[in-house]
Amino acid sequence: MEIVLGILAIAALLLGIVEGGLRLLGFGNPSLYIADEEIGYLLAPNQQVRRLGNRIAINQYSMRSPAISRDCPPSTRRILLLGDSVANGAWWTDQSQTLSALMQAGLQSQEVERKVEVLNASANSWSPRNQLAYLKRFGLFASQGVVLLINTDDLFGTAPTSLQVGRDRNYPDARPPLALVELFERYVLPAQPVPGMAEVLAEGGDRVGFNLDAIGEMQAIATQSQAQFYLAMTPLLRELSDSGPREYEIRARQRLQEFVETRAIPYLDFLPIFKNAEQPQSLYRDRIHLSPQGNATVSMGLEELIDR
Repeated sequence: MEIVLGILAIAALLLGIVEGGLRLLGFGNPSLYIADEEIGYLLAPNQQVRRLGNRIAINQYSMRSPAISRDCPPSTRRILLLGDSVANGAWWTDQSQTLSALMQAGLQSQEVERKVEVLNASANSWSPRNQLAYLKRFGLFASQGVVLLINTDDLFGTAPTSLQVGRDRNYPDARPPLALVELFERYVLPAQPVPGMAEVLAEGGDRVGFNLDAIGEMQAIATQSQAQFYLAMTPLLRELSDSGPREYEIRARQRLQEFVETRAIPYLDFLPIFKNAEQPQSLYRDRIHLSPQGNATVSMGLEELIDR
């Protein structure tokens, strides 16, 4: 009996050590999401977590930014950045290295008398219709400029849905009981399809048109608030290959170009910039998300776009 108890004690000790190590890495404490009928989903407000050493702070308005006042303080230049996981940076990007933080530092270095704030309203897999719903809900926070950063896939984004919140392991709405449970569910168990998501992803109609309309509405909201609206798009990694974008992407890009010209929207397409980089692949960590070098390139491009 004593041997059994000893074995159990050693096993419990080892599990405790593993659990503690995983906790230090941030497992067991993921960023949480909340469902929203119009926006689809938001990062849960007022949370701070660490994942693999990277700090993630979400303010009271579900932004990846420090807590803010709704009104822009006097003598402050405020820019609102809207985006998806590229703008957000997710768990692999420290708070200080997000696009908004880099932009803020870059713009601040050019300012003498004004403080600069770059707010970051973004979430994984958002597309223009999610971002429009966010603007309709929360407004511009008295920003003088609004930057919408999309990627090529966002032109084909579907209507907002909250089906994945609490069902998809990438959109948890509650903390797991143990870090070991999260590790097992995330990396051992196969991902399970979310009921109803297949129908959402199969949305018919003119998706590119729906998203262009949403971008147009965002521009109108900004204009009504006397803020300048800017648009930028990052490419997918495979678009940098010799074959370039696929035919349907080329058609969507042409529609976007005609759209911004008709509406006189200041627009920056990062495709030629990335293709001209010495090592284009070094700008990515996967097929869509940016590496630190990619973030630096995009932040500098966005700074130039809004300071033209």
